[in-house]
Amino acid sequence: MTADVKDARTAPVAVWSVLEKMSPEERQAWRLAPLENKLSVVERNLDLGFAFGWYPMLLSKELEVGVVKPLRYFGQELAIWRGEDGKARMLGAICKHLGAHMGHGGKVHGNYLECPFHAWRYDGEAGLVKDIPYSPSIPSRVQKKCKKTWPIVEANQIVWAWYHPEGVEPLYPVEHIPECSDPNWTAYQETSWNIWGSLQNIGENGVDFAHFQYIHGTANLPDAKLKWGEWDRSAIVRAKMGTPRGMVDGTISSKSIGPGQSWVRFEGICETLLIACLTPVDEDHVHVRYFFLQPKDSKTGRVAQAIIADVVKQMDQDKVVWDRQHYVYTPIICEGDGPIAKFRMFYSKYYAGHDGKPRHLLKEKA
Repeated sequence: MTADVKDARTAPVAVWSVLEKMSPEERQAWRLAPLENKLSVVERNLDLGFAFGWYPMLLSKELEVGVVKPLRYFGQELAIWRGEDGKARMLGAICKHLGAHMGHGGKVHGNYLECPFHAWRYDGEAGLVKDIPYSPSIPSRVQKKCKKTWPIVEANQIVWAWYHPEGVEPLYPVEHIPECSDPNWTAYQETSWNIWGSLQNIGENGVDFAHFQYIHGTANLPDAKLKWGEWDRSAIVRAKMGTPRGMVDGTISSKSIGPGQSWVRFEGICETLLIACLTPVDEDHVHVRYFFLQPKDSKTGRVAQAIIADVVKQMDQDKVVWDRQHYVYTPIICEGDGPIAKFRMFYSKYYAGHDGKPRHLLKEKA
């Protein structure tokens, strides 16, 4: 092991100065805590809107039959529930009648969502008020579709919702990942974060190859092979990692479909699958839930947990930057940065902006 190779698991990177003095309990709280002295969305150039696609709402097991839960995503108050038929549905949470939040105190009536204020009952698939128990008639304004409807799919133990600001129907599917329902793989092990930044900046991070060395302490810049599809993108990254055991050839295979579906396979020491769930709450706030699973017959023991711990630590390292990062419309790219410009052009297709162009590209040309 040469002297210039760094131990990736204890990398002396600059951002570590923010994290090294935190106890495990303090760091866990920091991952979810509000950000102090946060600049506005406009000051950070994060007013990009939300990219359309399938996004994770919650785990399937977190939504039982007959249960209503409040959510906030895409800058909207939402109510999600599971009807008596077992199907998940979601609507905007604010009742059209007198403005009650149906995610707080609302209940399931058959397959309808019932408002806690006056028991108006909404059909989650048609967006209609279907019943007002105390009224012999339903006002004409809500006999027609009065609420945006959300296509819902359940896959990989997760409830997914399709977001499009103009109500366009899904343009591509949710992909089912076999290991997520394979009894020979472990149950999900979760770590969560609130990232006080934009999904755009987080997405660009995946093709920013130089940051692996300076944020995560890899021994060298990774060798990456990228593939760009119509709606998906995949990558195979190979990087030598310095460890106390010597150099380890690590392989990271990732795939994303749209901005909301992403998973990563780690190979080298212990096979690990990461289901990365990232959903924008507001333009400067992304809720992140990482779900890890591994083969049950893995004999690596502590090494298996060390792999997960290292991935979590890398996310912590990224969060230090993302929480304060601005969006730069015209970045100065140099050799070795990775295909950031190509990623932006590819990712722009997921925005429904003026004349079909996302706002951030319009601003770049202004």
